[in-house]
Amino acid sequence: MSIAHPREIFRGAVRYAAARIIVAHNHPSGNPTPSDADFTFTKRMATCGELMGIELLDHIVIGSNTYISLKEMGAI
Repeated sequence: MSIAHPREIFRGAVRYAAARIIVAHNHPSGNPTPSDADFTFTKRMATCGELMGIELLDHIVIGSNTYISLKEMGAI
């Protein structure tokens, strides 16, 4: 498992003066069901984004031929 740090993700958003971002990652297992770590990371990203004035629009988890939107699940 690899964990990204918000500063690495927001670095590009700040560089290009983005007002909003969408985060996506895959689950190599093929099962896109978000883990507890995915929910925690999403909350952390949303909080960091609020502080920086960069809205987190969605966090998408990609699996085999399907995906899950954490926004649609109500996590954002």
